[in-house]
Formats: sequence, C-alpha cells, structure tokens
Amino acid sequence: MVYSCYNNRMNSGDKNYIWQNPQWPHWEYDLKQLTGLLTQVYQAQGRLIGSLHHVGVHLRDQESLRVFTEDVLKTSEIEGEKLDPDSVRSSIARRLGIDIGALAPSDRHIDGVVDMVLEATQHHQVNLTQERLFAWHAALFPTGYSGLSKILVGTWRDDALGPMQVVSGPISRQKVHFEAPPAQQLPPEMEQFLLWFNVDQQDDPIIKAGLAHLWFVTLHPFDDGNGRIARAIGDMALARSDGSSQRFYSLAAQIGRDRNNYYELLEQTQKGTLEVTQWLSWFLSSMLSAIQAAEAALSFTLVKANFWQHWSGTPMNERQIKLLNKMLDGFEGKLTSSKWAIIAKCSPDSALRDISDLLEHGVLVKSDSGGRSTSYELQLSLGTPQLSFSNCK
Repeated sequence: MVYSCYNNRMNSGDKNYIWQNPQWPHWEYDLKQLTGLLTQVYQAQGRLIGSLHHVGVHLRDQESLRVFTEDVLKTSEIEGEKLDPDSVRSSIARRLGIDIGALAPSDRHIDGVVDMVLEATQHHQVNLTQERLFAWHAALFPTGYSGLSKILVGTWRDDALGPMQVVSGPISRQKVHFEAPPAQQLPPEMEQFLLWFNVDQQDDPIIKAGLAHLWFVTLHPFDDGNGRIARAIGDMALARSDGSSQRFYSLAAQIGRDRNNYYELLEQTQKGTLEVTQWLSWFLSSMLSAIQAAEAALSFTLVKANFWQHWSGTPMNERQIKLLNKMLDGFEGKLTSSKWAIIAKCSPDSALRDISDLLEHGVLVKSDSGGRSTSYELQLSLGTPQLSFSNCK
C-alpha cells in the first residue's frame, strides 16, 4: 500500500488523534515491560562494536560506507523512491573521504539526501534546531518540487490547501489514515519537541530515539519529507547513544523490510492514547533485528577480508580477482570453465589457464558435487569449508 501526504480540503470526519489528547505530549510507557528487549538491544550493540574493534580502520570505514549507503537507499525506498546505488555510494564516499576507486557522477537530488543523513550523524552532539531542520528539508527538495508538485521548502507547512493528511488509495475513494496538527500550532509544538530532544535526559537514549521518531511524524511539520527527516532524527539520537558518528547498522533498512507493520502500528498509535509501550516494543524489536542483520553482514565481510589476507601473497590477474570476488559475493550456480569464460569475457583457453593456476596454488578446489562438467569451489582458508557458487548467498 502506498501512503501519501496531502494538504486536503476535504474534511476527515471525526477526529481522535493522539495530539488532541489533553495530556499531549506527555508520553507514557511501561519500562519494566520493555527492559528485556532493551537489554537485548544493548547486548547486540556491544557484540557488534566489539567485533568492529578487532578489524582495521579501513574495514570499519568500508562497513560504515556500506551501512550509510543502505540507509540512504532504504529511507528513500520507504517513500516509494528508488535511488541509484552506485551514485549514492559515490556521494557518501566523496563526503567521508573514503577511496572506492572510480566514482559515479554527482546527482543533486542524491547529494541532498546524503547530506541530510550524514549531517545528522556526523554532528549528532550539536543541538537540533529549526534552522538545521529547514536545511535538511531544503537539501531533500533542491528544486522546490516534490515530484510534479511545488511545495514549501525550508519552512513549516502552512496548510493553505487544507489540513495535512496521510492518505492511501485512488483519489476517488481515498482513506485518511492520519491528520496532523494545524499549521498554526507548529511553532510552539516544534519548540517543545526540540527542547525535549536537546535537553531532557529522563528517557533511556534508545527509548528516546523511538519517541523522537513517533513525535516528529505525528507533528508532520513539512509539506513532504517528514518520514525521511524523522528517520534522520532517530539516527541522530542513536548516534548520541552510541557516541559515534559512524553507523554500523541501518534502522531504515529494517523499517523498509517491515514497512506494512510500521505503517499499521503508526496509524494505530497516532489514533490511540499517550501510552506507547507497544510502539516502543516494535521500535526496539526493529533495532534488534537491524543490529543482528549488521552482525551477519559484518561476519560475511570478515570472511572476504580473511580470504584476501590469506591469499595476499598469491599472484593473480584481473580476471581471477574479478571471478573470486563474484564467488565471495555469491550467486546461484556452479563454477565451470565455460561459465568463467563468459563472465570474465575471455577465451575458453584463458579460462582454463586461470582456473588451473588457482587450483595449483590451492585457491580453488574441484567440487565433489559431480555432474557432466567439472566445477570448482573456493578454498576460503586452510582448515575451513569450501565455498561454492551454489551455496554462497
């Protein structure tokens, strides 16, 4: 289901939104009920950071680059916008000073999303202000348009066309999922939010990240881009919690994987009470899944790093390096000499020489899987199992 934000002249009917509660915005939650999940999140964070301490600076930079790239791609994909991965990765590498070889051409729109995500985390200790939020919003919409629609950029919405609503479905029978507070309430509402975000230390830092996300998307202060900015604010809060400007797990990626549940729970929470334990439970579970996914990705990265370190003294040509990296990255099938020739764009004789050379050095071994054609597997390192095309995910 695709959700959109509109300034809609139509009346949404009876209102019972969370921001209309007389106690708004005094959040309530059962910390005892959340303690188990919160402990698991902190333990997972500790394992991940501990694993990263055992790798070099270069590998940590590469992992951070991978996660930032995933974060930018997924935070846009949640809003139905697909960005070019190579352009995103190049934009981040330029800004972080990480050498990745050839860079993709610069793209103004992609650079804007990257600038927002990096600015939020690289300067997480600096107070979040109205001016910073306006700058992030302007970076997201450098042309002043969202798609074909002209929007207010770098300032709060004004509701000139009616109340801000989150809707889905065709225009003829749209369903209103949420209506944000009136525009005239935004200055004091945002002032209160920013004061809490920058000063209040009563909430656990990770709990605070979950509350900040919910609070900001409920205010929905901009004409567009509220979800992306909310996720950047959440990442900023998590960076403060981690005490690091590098990111090694992507919450946006996990939200993207659980997008339907995210929207359903968000709507339920915004139409409920100020008791938000269920929302925070989902947020903590999502964080735990994001960190566990990062742990798995790091393990795979370490396998690759150990492989190349083990075989660093073995001379290889560009074709061999290319094919071995493809095997390490994983794709379905078995490695045969004919497949080698096709992928490496070389003659069958060259493919056989490449393979024979790697067999001689012990980098490759013949597969025991049988079949009409001989196939080959990677020898990851001495004493470890082989890795074949077919079982490398």
